[in-house]
Amino acid sequence: MNQTKTIIVTGGAGYIGSHTIIELLEQTSYNVISIDNYSNSTEETYERILKITGSHDRLRFFNINLCDRNELETTLSDVKNIIGVIHFAAFKSVPESVAEPLLYYHNNIESLVNIIHLCKIKRIDNFIFSSSCSVYGNIGKLPVTEDSPLPSAESPYAHTKQIGEEIVKSYTKYNPGFKSVLLRYFNPVGAHKTAFIGELPLGAPTSLVPIITRTAAGIIKEMHVHGSDYKTRDGSCIRDYIHVSDIADAHIKALDYISKNKNKSSVSLFNLGTGNGVTVFEAINSFEKISGTKLNYKVGGRREGDVEAIYANNDFAKSELGWVPKYGIDEMMLSAWKWQQELSGIK
Repeated sequence: MNQTKTIIVTGGAGYIGSHTIIELLEQTSYNVISIDNYSNSTEETYERILKITGSHDRLRFFNINLCDRNELETTLSDVKNIIGVIHFAAFKSVPESVAEPLLYYHNNIESLVNIIHLCKIKRIDNFIFSSSCSVYGNIGKLPVTEDSPLPSAESPYAHTKQIGEEIVKSYTKYNPGFKSVLLRYFNPVGAHKTAFIGELPLGAPTSLVPIITRTAAGIIKEMHVHGSDYKTRDGSCIRDYIHVSDIADAHIKALDYISKNKNKSSVSLFNLGTGNGVTVFEAINSFEKISGTKLNYKVGGRREGDVEAIYANNDFAKSELGWVPKYGIDEMMLSAWKWQQELSGIK
């Protein structure tokens, strides 16, 4: 790898991380170092990235557990000219965090502290943190803005993101020259336009769209809608679904924003959503329309940790980053279905 400036991507074999690496390789001249321990991904992801980008000389990847600070620092000790970190690596299942809260607090917070410590010793000044709309909890006023007050978290996962934001803010405040961006994702869905890469959780998926596509492919026999008695227009939860490639593009713009000193303050915070709330039943209807496939689903009770409704005001990201989401819900569902068809060999 040459001495071009380098970006570290943690969790780079994961869903959003892999799509962001593709955008880094296609939109910028940076070299990329990806760190992942494959707890919810596989090394095969990099083959898919390279198939799309062809950038074999600009991507390196390491199997590192970020909770092991010594392993992290030793492995990257000789790597020079690192100018930024995009930190995705974290456990992300709300139901699992409810069942295993200590696992989530240990992994999500320890890994963050360790990667920031790496920034300190290697003098890396640009940091992008992967946060979540879950920090808003069951908030009363919608759509949420970056200034919306944060209530108590509804799950340990969401709480780790609230704590993570505070850690990044605190470190940034007391380390002049260090710049950070906190990106609160809403609900990333869909797959790359090539259908060569997309969401591929290990084990049973907990997110709605892979459950939908696997049901349509016959992998899941019957899917469950968790709750139909919420105070929403059709009784099901409302979410702001955002295409994963739109999310990835926002990271490129955020990196440009701080690396070129366009930022107004040392810590910047942006909502990444479309601004449109979609119910679970509306998402199901969209998929059935674009795929021509009737889904087998059963309506059951609410799931612990789930928020009733959440969607974004994304005006600040539009004005500051020049970021505008390109994809609507039907396009998101179609790309997810094409990816599932690619995986399942469905013609």
